Amino acid sequence: MTIQWRKSSYSGVGNDDVCVELGRLAPEVGVGVRDSKDPDGGHLTLTVAQFAGLLEQIKQDPAR
Repeated sequence: MTIQWRKSSYSGVGNDDVCVELGRLAPEVGVGVRDSKDPDGGHLTLTVAQFAGLLEQIKQDPAR
């Protein structure tokens, strides 16, 4: 399976050191998150529920 990575819409704005990409993994696996500046460095695998929880935490405290 080839993962199609999408870069965050915030990448390239302000501090370029913080760039992430998301990729849809197989439906039973979830979402991949990786550093766009190190695409061969691997990725973090999150279930859909874990990814939703991460987004909720970011929305509640975006300064983290």
